[in-house]
Amino acid sequence: MKALRKLYDWVLHWADTPYGAPALFILSFVESSFFPIPPDPLLIALVLGRRDKAFRFAANCTVASVLGALLGYAIGYFVWWSGPGAFSPVAWFFFHHIPGFSVELFRYIQALFEKWNFWIIFTAGFTPIPYKVFTVSGGAFNVNLPMFLIASIIGRGARFFLVASLIWKFGPQIKSFIDRYFNWLAVLFTILLIGGFALVKWWGANL
Repeated sequence: MKALRKLYDWVLHWADTPYGAPALFILSFVESSFFPIPPDPLLIALVLGRRDKAFRFAANCTVASVLGALLGYAIGYFVWWSGPGAFSPVAWFFFHHIPGFSVELFRYIQALFEKWNFWIIFTAGFTPIPYKVFTVSGGAFNVNLPMFLIASIIGRGARFFLVASLIWKFGPQIKSFIDRYFNWLAVLFTILLIGGFALVKWWGANL
């Protein structure tokens, strides 16, 4: 935990330097495949400092995160397996050293992809679920790439633009609210959204 806290503080320190925007881009890119700290804290700090650039920072985050998702997909697609059903040394490195990855979770995600497709990528992109696990798994399980990209753009874009919009609109007073409740609200919103579509589908099938 101490190591993660130091890493978190290191991420945030970029907001006080002239390199905040490039750091946000790089962080958003690597977080989509292996880096443990999400870009939201740095995004919030940068928007608090320059609210006039809120949506530029959100776009920066979104583009970099989706490009990073492609890197995660490529890791899963090209180097995750050493043979049919056999994990490669790269996969075992992720399981042993990258927070969020485990063999059990990876197997479970396969079932989620088979059932939910678009929605599981959207949910991972929008909520605090570890997005990197799903980008790598998407490549490993050969998930449809156009669908993967569309879901990533919508999920990541919705998250980052929502955070930036709240800071742009309400300023510093909303920061503590985002820190405390945003992830829970994101999960609730996603449940309601998916539940609504499921209800519409059920209703149509039973008319």
